[in-house]
Amino acid sequence: MRKVLAGFAVLAAVCGAAVPAGAVGAGGPEADLAYHGAVSMADGTVGVRFTPRNHGPSAAPDVTVRLRWSAALADRQELPAGCVRSGPRVVLCRVGELPADGLGEQVALRVRLRQAPSEVLLVLDTVWSGGTVDRNPRNDRQRVLVLDTGDEYYF
Repeated sequence: MRKVLAGFAVLAAVCGAAVPAGAVGAGGPEADLAYHGAVSMADGTVGVRFTPRNHGPSAAPDVTVRLRWSAALADRQELPAGCVRSGPRVVLCRVGELPADGLGEQVALRVRLRQAPSEVLLVLDTVWSGGTVDRNPRNDRQRVLVLDTGDEYYF
């Protein structure tokens, strides 16, 4: 039970709160979030890098991105500051504040999969947007099929 509670505390610290993106009523400030980057895989190791962007019109005070893989992650991971594992196939990364019509800092991480599959699906989306409403959620959700070739796939 302590492990579960500790896990929730870490998730809350990374996300800033437990309310999902888009859960705020229609009257909140609007921020159009988007993520663009690249992903590659070789021998069961997946490298991901992406840059968050807010097309506005309002700033997003605190943004967290969820990365989900179709294959289980290895038990041990070395994740960058601001990123935390939240499940067998999920990592959350705090992006922080995104100014209106501005770019955030690039996020880069490498994860090791439990096995070395020939392909993996990566789904990247916003899990927390700091209380802003995104009326165009299509560009903050990316789905990328990554083959185990070492080639980069852009999104």
